[in-house]
Amino acid sequence: MNVLLVFAHPEPRSLNGALKDAAVAHLTQNGHQVQVSDLYAMKWKSALDADDREGKPVGERFDPSADSAHAFRHGLQRDDIVREQEKLRRADAVIFQFPLWWFSMPAIMKGWFDRVYACGFAYGVGEHSDSHWGDRYGEGSFAGKRAMLLVTTGGWQSHYSPRGINGHIDEILFPIQHGMLFYPGFEVLPPMVIYRTGKIDEASFADYRAQLIQRLDTLWQTPPLPFRRQNGGEYLIPELTLRADLAPGERGLRIHSTR
Repeated sequence: MNVLLVFAHPEPRSLNGALKDAAVAHLTQNGHQVQVSDLYAMKWKSALDADDREGKPVGERFDPSADSAHAFRHGLQRDDIVREQEKLRRADAVIFQFPLWWFSMPAIMKGWFDRVYACGFAYGVGEHSDSHWGDRYGEGSFAGKRAMLLVTTGGWQSHYSPRGINGHIDEILFPIQHGMLFYPGFEVLPPMVIYRTGKIDEASFADYRAQLIQRLDTLWQTPPLPFRRQNGGEYLIPELTLRADLAPGERGLRIHSTR
């Protein structure tokens, strides 16, 4: 299988760096083809702007969606964007690894999504009709591929529990897992989250490494998160609201999952 690991940590000697090296070594030893996009080492340009395409803007002013669609369609994208898109095309599974900074991913990784997810490539695909509102949320360009988050955080696990002060980790990661991964069609696997990173010693690192290897060995057998598919009949179209008979009386993020 082809595995892409998109990695965002500025220090290669960090816990994240060690886990990334362990993942690459294990996958390679087991016969998988592995590519790594080490965003800091690549000095990845994080800002989406008019410089991401050759030539002048499509209209009188820069429109991120329209201009990225035109550049994608006509082969006018920057080479760094094209290379990452090719990696995504080849990948059977993608691991996104990052520390949780201010309740999200580092800006350099967000910029990877902003720039690589061009209109026509990751979104803006499929037909719109009275029964089908584009190929997204369970359909799309990455359908058939799997994705998993590997996230580290300094807080305690209890801080990210359902009653924890930081909010439940599932809800913090929802915009990433549901919005950035499930939206373009990935099957999204349960995340691996490592807490209290400042307290990890050699023994606990060995334990986390073993957990990671187990997750890698079951990458193609682990059931994905049970997000509801947009065009499967559970959402009203074009309102895109969940049918009233499903999760009656409930609201919020959890209604978009069947568990």
